[in-house]
Amino acid sequence: MTIPPTAPARDSAFPIDDTVGAWVPHGRFVIDGAPSGELAGLRFAVKDLYHVAGHPTGAGNPAWLATHPVPELSSPLVDTLLAAGATMVGKVLTDELAHSIHGDNFHYGTPTNTRAPDRVPGGSSSGSVAAVAAGLCDFALGSDTGGSTRVPASYCGVWGLRTTHGLLSTDAMVPLSPGFDTATWFAADPEVFKRVAKVLLPPGAAHRFEQVVLFEDAVNQADPVFRAPVEKVFAALERRLQPSRTTVAESGTTEELESWRQTYFTIGGYQAWQAHGDWITQHRPEFGPAIGGRWTTVSRIGAAAADAAGERRSSVQARVRGLLGDSGIAVLPSCASVAPLRSAGSDEVEQVRMRTIRITCIAGLAGLPQVSIPFATPEGLPIGVSLLGPAGSDLALIELAVDIWNELQP
Repeated sequence: MTIPPTAPARDSAFPIDDTVGAWVPHGRFVIDGAPSGELAGLRFAVKDLYHVAGHPTGAGNPAWLATHPVPELSSPLVDTLLAAGATMVGKVLTDELAHSIHGDNFHYGTPTNTRAPDRVPGGSSSGSVAAVAAGLCDFALGSDTGGSTRVPASYCGVWGLRTTHGLLSTDAMVPLSPGFDTATWFAADPEVFKRVAKVLLPPGAAHRFEQVVLFEDAVNQADPVFRAPVEKVFAALERRLQPSRTTVAESGTTEELESWRQTYFTIGGYQAWQAHGDWITQHRPEFGPAIGGRWTTVSRIGAAAADAAGERRSSVQARVRGLLGDSGIAVLPSCASVAPLRSAGSDEVEQVRMRTIRITCIAGLAGLPQVSIPFATPEGLPIGVSLLGPAGSDLALIELAVDIWNELQP
């Protein structure tokens, strides 16, 4: 399909009443999609990491906005969605340079999580998830490096997918860690989520699943409230596929999953500093305390440490991919807790972050797709259960996840 260049924004009042603080100040514009197509009639927002021709990219930081030129080319994903008939309704907030999974922004604030207003929305795709959860657009582009789609999807009770690494283009997009960065999207409606998948994901051979495994050690990293919905999903899959239970880490211990998290952090942090270290050193941008501290830490990671972590990653990837093979899927929590309170202290937030990344780094290190299915706790708080699949099984994984969700509805 030939994709036309991004059309100029129309001159009209911005149609969104941003009741949740999701849109960035420079992101209030509309670009009409093609008059017909698979996504005609749908509206989408774009995380402010994606370039949109003629409009600035802010990456969640005012200094970045001020020191980078207005892009001349759009992300291929933006152009694909417009060509499919969807209308773009501006750009939404991200944590600074996507370097967080919490969802607060030191400069622009914290978007409202409509499903739990006293709690954070999760990040770094905070604006995308908040806009979708509030029904202000039908779907939104996000990204996922260490959990930036799976975590907010779980916190806000919507659908989200970390795509197979490299499957969707990350051209014309501000990077964080290229070896882990993936382009993603959110939707509140499962049928909309599937429609977008069929437009964005490349066509491939039909994928057939035959086995399902529950990763017990990943479940144990999460709060006990995750156990019941995880078991519910696993039980539904047991009726379709050959089941088993195991640990994703060979020893099944927290210590081994923590070593996986550290492997992810070492490689990802080194790549992030290679991507942005010169700019940070030259411009000395102001960051929020947590993100600023993270940049200071990653600036000290050397090439030798990154190379050693790369070797460890290879063994982790072999372990995870070996457990799934070509026809297996795994069930695991999307993150470690319900969304933290907006008033939570930094120590509590950091502890949740550490446990969560022990879970989310599994797909990241293995380069595999993971779809987060929305559920709720008995108290009504959003929670996500994930399916992890073989490389390239993204569309089949989504279709299976939606089938299971429909089956489990009361």
